[in-house]
Amino acid sequence: MSKRVMKMGMVGGGQGAFIGAVHRIAACLDGRAAMVAGCLSSTPERALASGKLGVGGGGGLADDRNYPTWEAMLERERARPAPTAAGRADERIDFVSIVTPNHLHFPVAKAFAQAGIHVVCDKPLVHTSAQAAELARAVEKAGTVFAVTYNYSGYPLVKQARDMVASGELGPVRKVIVEYNQGWLANKLEEGGQKQADWRTDPARSGLGGAIGDIGSHAEQLCGVITGLEMEAICADLTTFVPGRRLDDDANVLLRFALRDGVAAKGVLIASQIEVGCENDLRIRVFGTKASLDWRQEDPNQLILKPDGGPERIYRRGGGMLCEAAKSATRLPAGHPEAFFEAFANVYASAMRAMEAGAGGEAAAKKFDYPGVHDGAKGVAFIEKVVESASSSAKWTRMS
Repeated sequence: MSKRVMKMGMVGGGQGAFIGAVHRIAACLDGRAAMVAGCLSSTPERALASGKLGVGGGGGLADDRNYPTWEAMLERERARPAPTAAGRADERIDFVSIVTPNHLHFPVAKAFAQAGIHVVCDKPLVHTSAQAAELARAVEKAGTVFAVTYNYSGYPLVKQARDMVASGELGPVRKVIVEYNQGWLANKLEEGGQKQADWRTDPARSGLGGAIGDIGSHAEQLCGVITGLEMEAICADLTTFVPGRRLDDDANVLLRFALRDGVAAKGVLIASQIEVGCENDLRIRVFGTKASLDWRQEDPNQLILKPDGGPERIYRRGGGMLCEAAKSATRLPAGHPEAFFEAFANVYASAMRAMEAGAGGEAAAKKFDYPGVHDGAKGVAFIEKVVESASSSAKWTRMS
């Protein structure tokens, strides 16, 4: 990467928001970006107040780049000179990070992409597959970089697991079990005004899915990125355990995958936010004909491989036997833990490499190894199909 520091803007992520601060820290972790502009909340008053506070580890935003609305941010940033290698202070932002509740992803992302400004967007991408298709067309036409922050794909040992499956070390895959277990919504937090619970349990802002959209989309993407398998059909059971809640808080999904290497793999996906005692327990197990692997997000620096008839092997982040993708996603020597922020930072770093290379669209996402707009669209389709399956009397729902 060149030495130019990229200018970052943000929509959302102001006072009281957890994920906005994570994105700011991650994007700027390697000194490759600086946050210079933003509309940080949904009302002009809160947006301006949030922008005056410290952001990105520094002071507040400059008054002329602290915007009351995202529309004003787009209009005024577009009027600035285009970014150059010189990196002048008055240049417009290189990219925008969108960390709003889900219902705002589509209009904001589409407008900035069409304006030729690169986009990093939180997940799930949008509310409907129709919106996802429209957004994908806009991204391809504009030729912009578009990254979706499925941050767990940024972990070095997730990349190592992907390499092991792709190289045939496990043999043809027979079964996948992926779980995302949380307990923070075991009670009706939204009644008390808890901000994160409030919008995530509101269909107008969250979309069709509750737990299946919020964390099930992560589980679906992790399964896909590690195994490379295509879901062919699903059988879903969604439950709302907390009385009065309007969206699911527990999901159990049976998976059937398309034939590959002579095997039609099966799978199980669990996404729950009512499992008392669980914090952020995302885990995946992949079983092939020759070996299996096991990875947990709460212990992300360790990957266990269990060969058939042989001793299990433990791979650790930073180890010399890892694949090149895993090594390149590592910052610290072995024994120094890396985790959540660094995984997020890897998604941002890959997207910024594509921006600096002048690449864009789906081809850039594949070449520079970050989740792109089409990965986001696949996640939206998955949520829709799970909801359809759960409400259907049919046993199985085709994915296409």
